[in-house]
Amino acid sequence: MVQAEINAAVDRLQKAGLRPTRQRVALARLLFGGCDRHVTAEVLHGEAILAGHAVSLATVYNTLHQFTEAELLREVVVDAGRSYFDTNTCNHHHFYRESTGELQDVHDEAVVVSALPAAPAGTRIARVDVVIRLAEET
Repeated sequence: MVQAEINAAVDRLQKAGLRPTRQRVALARLLFGGCDRHVTAEVLHGEAILAGHAVSLATVYNTLHQFTEAELLREVVVDAGRSYFDTNTCNHHHFYRESTGELQDVHDEAVVVSALPAAPAGTRIARVDVVIRLAEET
Protein backbone atom coordinates (compact mmCIF):
# COMPACT_ATOMS: atom_id res chain seq x y z
CA MET A 1 0.00 0.00 0.00
CA VAL A 2 2.75 2.47 0.92
CA GLN A 3 4.64 1.88 -2.34
CA ALA A 4 1.41 2.40 -4.31
CA GLU A 5 0.89 5.76 -2.53
CA ILE A 6 4.47 6.78 -3.28
CA ASN A 7 4.08 5.80 -6.94
CA ALA A 8 0.82 7.77 -7.20
CA ALA A 9 2.46 10.85 -5.66
CA VAL A 10 5.50 10.59 -7.96
CA ASP A 11 3.24 10.19 -10.99
CA ARG A 12 1.10 13.20 -10.01
CA LEU A 13 4.17 15.39 -9.53
CA GLN A 14 5.79 14.31 -12.79
CA LYS A 15 2.58 14.93 -14.75
CA ALA A 16 2.51 18.44 -13.27
CA GLY A 17 6.10 19.03 -14.39
CA LEU A 18 7.58 18.91 -10.89
CA ARG A 19 10.63 16.90 -9.90
CA PRO A 20 9.52 14.34 -7.29
CA THR A 21 11.91 15.17 -4.46
CA ARG A 22 11.64 13.27 -1.19
CA GLN A 23 9.95 16.23 0.52
CA ARG A 24 7.50 16.90 -2.33
CA VAL A 25 6.51 13.23 -2.44
CA ALA A 26 5.98 13.14 1.33
CA LEU A 27 3.81 16.28 1.27
CA ALA A 28 1.90 15.09 -1.82
CA ARG A 29 1.07 11.83 -0.05
CA LEU A 30 -0.34 13.77 2.91
CA LEU A 31 -2.30 16.16 0.69
CA PHE A 32 -3.68 13.82 -1.96
CA GLY A 33 -3.93 10.51 -0.11
CA GLY A 34 -7.62 10.81 0.71
CA CYS A 35 -10.59 13.11 0.20
CA ASP A 36 -10.39 16.70 -0.97
CA ARG A 37 -9.36 18.99 1.84
CA HIS A 38 -8.39 22.50 2.85
CA VAL A 39 -5.13 22.86 4.77
CA THR A 40 -2.94 25.64 6.03
CA ALA A 41 0.83 25.39 5.83
CA GLU A 42 0.98 25.09 9.60
CA VAL A 43 -1.45 22.17 9.70
CA LEU A 44 0.37 20.35 6.89
CA HIS A 45 3.69 20.96 8.63
CA GLY A 46 2.31 19.42 11.83
CA GLU A 47 1.01 16.40 9.91
CA ALA A 48 4.39 15.97 8.22
CA ILE A 49 6.25 16.07 11.54
CA LEU A 50 3.82 13.54 13.07
CA ALA A 51 4.34 11.28 10.06
CA GLY A 52 8.10 11.39 10.65
CA HIS A 53 9.07 13.70 7.77
CA ALA A 54 11.81 16.18 8.64
CA VAL A 55 10.63 19.28 6.77
CA SER A 56 10.77 22.90 7.81
CA LEU A 57 7.75 25.18 7.76
CA ALA A 58 9.50 27.22 5.05
CA THR A 59 9.79 24.09 2.89
CA VAL A 60 6.09 23.38 3.40
CA TYR A 61 5.20 26.94 2.33
CA ASN A 62 7.47 26.75 -0.71
CA THR A 63 6.08 23.37 -1.72
CA LEU A 64 2.47 24.50 -1.34
CA HIS A 65 3.17 27.49 -3.58
CA GLN A 66 4.94 25.26 -6.13
CA PHE A 67 1.96 22.88 -6.13
CA THR A 68 -0.35 25.87 -6.59
CA GLU A 69 1.69 27.19 -9.53
CA ALA A 70 1.57 23.68 -11.06
CA GLU A 71 -2.25 23.71 -10.60
CA LEU A 72 -2.25 20.79 -8.18
CA LEU A 73 -3.77 23.07 -5.51
CA ARG A 74 -5.79 26.27 -5.28
CA GLU A 75 -4.90 28.91 -2.75
CA VAL A 76 -7.85 30.43 -0.92
CA VAL A 77 -6.96 33.66 0.88
CA VAL A 78 -9.38 34.33 3.71
CA ASP A 79 -7.53 37.15 5.47
CA ALA A 80 -4.29 39.03 5.01
CA GLY A 81 -1.65 36.51 5.97
CA ARG A 82 -4.07 33.55 6.22
CA SER A 83 -4.38 31.17 3.31
CA TYR A 84 -5.77 27.70 2.87
CA PHE A 85 -4.68 25.32 0.15
CA ASP A 86 -7.47 23.37 -1.51
CA THR A 87 -6.89 20.00 -3.16
CA ASN A 88 -10.11 20.46 -5.14
CA THR A 89 -9.01 22.50 -8.16
CA CYS A 90 -12.40 22.51 -9.92
CA ASN A 91 -14.31 25.79 -10.07
CA HIS A 92 -16.12 26.27 -6.78
CA HIS A 93 -16.50 28.74 -3.92
CA HIS A 94 -16.28 28.56 -0.14
CA PHE A 95 -18.02 29.21 3.15
CA TYR A 96 -15.58 30.45 5.78
CA ARG A 97 -16.65 30.09 9.41
CA GLU A 98 -14.84 32.97 11.11
CA SER A 99 -15.20 31.60 14.64
CA THR A 100 -13.48 28.27 13.90
CA GLY A 101 -11.46 28.95 10.75
CA GLU A 102 -13.29 26.12 8.96
CA LEU A 103 -13.49 26.31 5.16
CA GLN A 104 -16.27 24.43 3.35
CA ASP A 105 -16.89 23.98 -0.37
CA VAL A 106 -19.83 25.63 -2.13
CA HIS A 107 -20.63 24.26 -5.57
CA ASP A 108 -19.96 26.66 -8.42
CA GLU A 109 -23.60 26.53 -9.59
CA ALA A 110 -24.87 27.67 -6.17
CA VAL A 111 -23.34 31.14 -6.57
CA VAL A 112 -24.51 33.50 -9.30
CA VAL A 113 -22.41 36.52 -10.13
CA SER A 114 -24.49 38.73 -12.40
CA ALA A 115 -21.81 41.19 -13.49
CA LEU A 116 -18.08 41.66 -13.33
CA PRO A 117 -16.05 44.78 -14.02
CA ALA A 118 -13.92 44.90 -17.13
CA ALA A 119 -10.41 43.61 -16.53
CA PRO A 120 -7.66 46.24 -16.64
CA ALA A 121 -5.90 46.72 -19.98
CA GLY A 122 -3.55 43.87 -20.82
CA THR A 123 -5.22 41.39 -18.45
CA ARG A 124 -8.08 38.92 -18.43
CA ILE A 125 -10.21 37.48 -15.66
CA ALA A 126 -8.84 34.01 -14.95
CA ARG A 127 -11.50 32.93 -12.45
CA VAL A 128 -13.79 34.28 -9.76
CA ASP A 129 -13.40 33.09 -6.18
CA VAL A 130 -16.18 33.84 -3.72
CA VAL A 131 -15.61 33.38 0.02
CA ILE A 132 -18.84 33.66 2.00
CA ARG A 133 -18.00 34.54 5.59
CA LEU A 134 -20.16 32.97 8.28
CA ALA A 135 -20.65 34.31 11.79
CA GLU A 136 -22.44 32.56 14.61
CA GLU A 137 -25.96 33.82 15.27
CA THR A 138 -26.31 35.77 18.49
